[in-house]
Amino acid sequence: MSHWDLTDPFREARAARGVLEADFAGETIPMILRHGDVRRAARDFKAFSSDTPFRVPIPGEEPFRDVRELPIETDPPEHTAYRALARPFFDRPRRPEVIRAVSELTASLLDEVVGQGAVEMIHGLAVKLQSRALAVMLNRPPEDGLVWETWYSNVLYDDATRAELYRYLDRVLPEAAANPGDDFFGALSTATYEGRKLTDEEIMGFAVLTFAGGRDTVVSVIAFALVHLADHPEDLARLRGDAELVRSAAEEIVRVCSPLTHIGRTCPAGARIGAARIPAGHRASLCWAAANRDERVFPDPDEVRLDRRRNVHVAYGFGPHFCLGVHQARLILRSVLEHVSAKVGSVEFLAGEPKYEEWPDYRRQTGYESLTMALHPIENRGASP
Repeated sequence: MSHWDLTDPFREARAARGVLEADFAGETIPMILRHGDVRRAARDFKAFSSDTPFRVPIPGEEPFRDVRELPIETDPPEHTAYRALARPFFDRPRRPEVIRAVSELTASLLDEVVGQGAVEMIHGLAVKLQSRALAVMLNRPPEDGLVWETWYSNVLYDDATRAELYRYLDRVLPEAAANPGDDFFGALSTATYEGRKLTDEEIMGFAVLTFAGGRDTVVSVIAFALVHLADHPEDLARLRGDAELVRSAAEEIVRVCSPLTHIGRTCPAGARIGAARIPAGHRASLCWAAANRDERVFPDPDEVRLDRRRNVHVAYGFGPHFCLGVHQARLILRSVLEHVSAKVGSVEFLAGEPKYEEWPDYRRQTGYESLTMALHPIENRGASP
């Protein structure tokens, strides 16, 4: 029995036309479903534009924020220049000292839950790890991560958490401007764009995306990994001590999970791709989740094959808007797989409240609101009987 609903709601439409005309809060948006079509659209930023504030997420985020998220809600060349300002920090997860810090953090958090019986893993492990690892990446004090881990996993869509986020930013951004440090916010306060300093609104746009863009998605992938290892104990054993398999498994897990179903693009002059016809000024959906199950590209696409070769998934996007936080996401997931397989003899699923994304035309599981598990330690084979 699988404790994650792996149903592919896009299979029939992908096979028939490659497009699903879906209703989102009264707006009909064609969802592009085939792997090749999704990649072509993602690459063509002129025909499929991100330069539409609040309209890149579907159905839209006007009710939840009043600033353009940067750099995601721009197109090249502006996007290229904005992205370059943030890259030094988002590339930090490739540095040995950051890799080591996140590895030690993962090991420490696992030590708190392994062998402790029933533990709620979303807030007891996943949110803590994502939050504290983010503090490492942004070069913020560890205490900030302890604050962030008290927030709901989706910081914008929960009213209380959104208010806490803005209170936090309203405090730390002026502090960074007055006394810039060597952290992400300090760097933004001294950065220049087209020969000028960033505006307060631009800095807020970077900050909001940093917290909203990779939080609940990383949490969902950690949950998926734990559920998969509970359902497939043989994979837990295979991962143990095999660094190469850990790396490929991290890509396969994010492919099947695909925590971000899709993303919106606006077609300024109208566009045609595959069977999709998008009128001028209307939006299209690039459906990462459907593309990642395309049987033309991935044999047995619904199966988690830890050693899958040529895994050209698009869970992190594609083209110029490829996920800025990809190195952080990969580092966290690899650390989880490495340390869980080293410390845990078996993962036991006890209870969970699945989180579904539901619209009139599809329904798919994207995570867990709560997930109670027991991580049983590896038996000490050298102990005396």
